[in-house]
Amino acid sequence: MASQHALRRRMAATTPVLLTLLLLVFVFAATQLGDRAAARMASETLIRVTMVVGFWIFVGNSGVVSFGHAAFACVGAYVSAWLTLKPAMKATLLPGLPDMVAAANWHVLPAAVVAGIVAAILALITGAAILRLSGIAASIATFAFLAMINTIWSNWTPVTGGTSSVVGLARYVTPWVAMGWAVVAILVAAAYSASASGLALRATREDEVAASASGIGRYRHRLLAYTISAFFTGVGGALMGHYIGVINPDGFYLNLTFLMLAMLVVGGVGSLSGAVVGVLAVSVAVEALVRMEKGMVIGTTSFALPPGSQEIIIAIAMILVLIFRPTGFLAGREFMLPARWVFGRTSPMTDPIPTGEPK
Repeated sequence: MASQHALRRRMAATTPVLLTLLLLVFVFAATQLGDRAAARMASETLIRVTMVVGFWIFVGNSGVVSFGHAAFACVGAYVSAWLTLKPAMKATLLPGLPDMVAAANWHVLPAAVVAGIVAAILALITGAAILRLSGIAASIATFAFLAMINTIWSNWTPVTGGTSSVVGLARYVTPWVAMGWAVVAILVAAAYSASASGLALRATREDEVAASASGIGRYRHRLLAYTISAFFTGVGGALMGHYIGVINPDGFYLNLTFLMLAMLVVGGVGSLSGAVVGVLAVSVAVEALVRMEKGMVIGTTSFALPPGSQEIIIAIAMILVLIFRPTGFLAGREFMLPARWVFGRTSPMTDPIPTGEPK
């Protein structure tokens, strides 16, 4: 038990630092050594890091696969749009907004924070019912929640614009802005994972009966993780809107849901480092495949992949990972500094978290 506690302390102290350095190298390589498309990819990737790390806070610690987190991104994106769009544009595009919201003209930073808070409150309310379920029933309930949010947002035309895109959002997000939010998400995720609530939640994930017999209340720990998770997913949705400048309910539906799941599966659900590595790996692969679809020239030969190949190839890659590496690239390990640097004893650079994989 003492060794596990020391390992958790070392994870909370060193893993965020190493992941931040990894993201810094990634951003520098994309912005300084690449072209404009690479810089664009860096911004999108770091926004996804914020969302997927938030997603991992719940899924990685509870073992419950959520299909509903894209709904929080949708809510976050629209809340931020309601607060930041110019009042004249809101009067034209969104005439049904309440007067106080219609007159708001906020800066993106406080709007993104409020977007995350609204998403967290929604998670607290809906999670109070959904998280009383367990296993596949809870996963199906989260998918029903996603479908409900998408249906409401697609038909609430005076307030959300319906299926028409809301345009005119401030183009605020740069690779460095997205980097800042990604680092905040990583710090909070590491702190929660090492906290008493995080440890208790993982105990319920590994053996629910034994945890209950030990007096651990599964429900309240799940609800706390779900709420924190929704905050960062909501912020990620707001950042995505202010990066692209346009939002639509379908942009936060099935495609985003399965993309986040793919990133977690590839990197490994069992660790925070796996979540970040999965985002980087899948994002770089998608960017390479998109460029191949547009056509590439190698020597005197030019070739192009058929349109839509990226989705097929990523799906095949997920299947292969599940077959040959079901625990993901990192297999539940965290990036950590050697223990002798922290506690004065030796240890490998990466250590497995001794709680196993979510089932």
